[in-house]
Amino acid sequence: MKAFRLDELEAERAANDGAYLQFVRERNMSVGLYALDAGAADPQQPHAQDEVYLVVSGRAAITVGMETTQVARGSVVYVPAGTAHKFHHISEDLRVMVVFSPPEG
Repeated sequence: MKAFRLDELEAERAANDGAYLQFVRERNMSVGLYALDAGAADPQQPHAQDEVYLVVSGRAAITVGMETTQVARGSVVYVPAGTAHKFHHISEDLRVMVVFSPPEG
């Protein structure tokens, strides 16, 4: 078993001065914590993996392909591999759990 606390993951991510912290990497998936502060720009490019986002905290919009929706704590968004996607109009600091399958990178 691997168990994690979000507050500890957030502290580790912040200590490493990065927007993304991968904390699980297995044969069929990886999981990370992604952070964008209010007003920030999301630099993501399409990924070669399917992704699922679970919004842990914050508020923003996300555009996936040609569709846009508002997200907040508890929102879950699926992004198919190779699809353009960005968080934008981030009105509250955004913290998102990201599951990649197969593993990122």
